[in-house]
Amino acid sequence: MKQAIVARVDIGMGEGKLAAQVAHAALSAFEDAGRKARTAWKGEGQKKVVLKATSEDELFELADAAEREGLPHAVVRDAGHTELDPGTVTALAVGPAEDELVDRVTGDLPLY
Repeated sequence: MKQAIVARVDIGMGEGKLAAQVAHAALSAFEDAGRKARTAWKGEGQKKVVLKATSEDELFELADAAEREGLPHAVVRDAGHTELDPGTVTALAVGPAEDELVDRVTGDLPLY
């Protein structure tokens, strides 16, 4: 079981902003998962990987792929209180789910 969080590199988020957006995505997708997946993932150590995306369009393409696979996922839009304009799409989390299923959506992306 794992969760992949995909963050945009094209919007110049600082390290703190990136960390916050990744956390928002991880929690939101966790809440989208079923009880069985949540329990299994937590029991296996909550494995996560953070990956790079180059655009908003890429994030939405990945979200669509996650939807087609029936995977829990969440797209994060920034509130606009600090570095980014309100509504800026910053990250996507896919999973928690079986590693192979998450990799069907995010397996070709580079590590952040």
